[in-house]
Amino acid sequence: MQDDRLAIELDFGENELIPAIAQDAKTGDVLMLAYVTPEALAATQNTGLAHYYSRGRDELWQKGGSSGHVQKVEEIRVDCDGDALLYRIEQEGGACHRGYRSCFYRTIDGEIDDEIVFDPEQVYE
Repeated sequence: MQDDRLAIELDFGENELIPAIAQDAKTGDVLMLAYVTPEALAATQNTGLAHYYSRGRDELWQKGGSSGHVQKVEEIRVDCDGDALLYRIEQEGGACHRGYRSCFYRTIDGEIDDEIVFDPEQVYE
């Protein structure tokens, strides 16, 4: 995909999706992984807020649109193959819909090494 706003070509593949990693710009912590369509990327570039594509709901969404836990995008980086993005962001509240700061709050052994920063039942009523 070549867009006038893009200096390099991106490979969204046959399904028009590209993975985007959200990384805390200050700490370097990886907060989440989601998918982006060309439209979601354009919305992110236009607003400065992270937009993604929900494969489950089959729709574009702004991170924090319902919870208020928005991601302010400071920089967008592209991997060497042009098929993955890194959003360097400032996260307001938690990134994880389960209430944690990061979606990567547990180890493969099931140990939780993060704290809950909000109550999802109150946020997603």
